Amino acid sequence: MRSSLPDFDMPSDEQVHLAAESLRLLSDPTRIKVLWVLLQGESSVACLAELAGAAPTAVSQHLAKLRLAGLVKGRREGTFVYYSAADDHVRALLTQALYHADHVDRGIPGEHAKQHRPTGRTK
Repeated sequence: MRSSLPDFDMPSDEQVHLAAESLRLLSDPTRIKVLWVLLQGESSVACLAELAGAAPTAVSQHLAKLRLAGLVKGRREGTFVYYSAADDHVRALLTQALYHADHVDRGIPGEHAKQHRPTGRTK
């Protein structure tokens, strides 16, 4: 069957596993909020907790998992650690997920929808 599809290209098992792990980690609403804040700029745990509406201890646990997955990075300054999104791939991944969610929420069919930026609005 593959021979009948000359341009067929399947990602490696490792790529599939890593992508699935990244998407699994993004399946938590608090993690999405934390990443959205980090896409706006560097932030401390206390600030992230306030903006995401979560306890600092919970945000720290989420950050540890996101850091292990390579989605966020930390910078130590004295006794404080400031977090940021790891790279532009994280921005693209989260932005596309939010575009899709916005389209589903508004009933816009995917292939006919104009691409737009998520508003960051909450319901």
